[in-house]
Amino acid sequence: MEKKLSIKEIKERLQEVLDETDPFLQLCVDDERKGVQQAVKAWKRSYAKKLQLEQKWMHMNKYENELLQQGYTQIVGIDEVGRGPLCGPVVAAAVILPREVKLIGLDDSKKMSDIQKDDMYEQIMQCAVAVGIGIVSNEIIDKINIYEATKVAMMEAVEQLSVLPEYALIDAMRLPLDIPQQSIIKGDANSVSIAAASVIAKVTRDRLMKQYDEKYPQYGFKNNMGYGTKEHLEALDQFGITPWHRMSFAPVKELAK
Repeated sequence: MEKKLSIKEIKERLQEVLDETDPFLQLCVDDERKGVQQAVKAWKRSYAKKLQLEQKWMHMNKYENELLQQGYTQIVGIDEVGRGPLCGPVVAAAVILPREVKLIGLDDSKKMSDIQKDDMYEQIMQCAVAVGIGIVSNEIIDKINIYEATKVAMMEAVEQLSVLPEYALIDAMRLPLDIPQQSIIKGDANSVSIAAASVIAKVTRDRLMKQYDEKYPQYGFKNNMGYGTKEHLEALDQFGITPWHRMSFAPVKELAK
């Protein structure tokens, strides 16, 4: 193999190797050149990561697979983001994924980078059977409290679906739905449907906060997304309250007195 392929060519060929049984991989293992051995180690690291993601995907399909065996096909995952911030809306998403889809790398949105979330958002929007989004403003949050506002956003997301769901998987909530439902603690890390909803809700809300940042850049909304960071709190003290702040949340409430 040394005389036939350069190290560059071997690296290119290794990109086509799908598993450890490939004869070409074994030829590379037997090649004593340092560059080839480094390429083999890199392939093995990548393959181990791939297996880890595959196992994660299988684990996160547990609830969906159980429901499929019971005859449910249109399974909706529901999640929200934005309960804790001092500013901006609470956003919920409802997502029905096709059963044949495989979104490797999908996870709880809090564990994903911005680039990963944006990429996964596009994948979900392209493949989903249906997506619904519910947005409840800071004014409504102040009127009915954040817990009730979260439920309203989730119900609005379900109502926006173009396909009627048969069963709902919800992240740590119960909703007044007329279909069977299951509340799952840390559902965004344990159900692909809820994780997909988590990503849609997170990206949607982050994009809204970045729009607010364009008008009020001094608060750093594009970085803190409305959470009470030091930068945000200092801006509140210096510049006051914006139209998107939650008046019922401390310390905004104290400033409004």
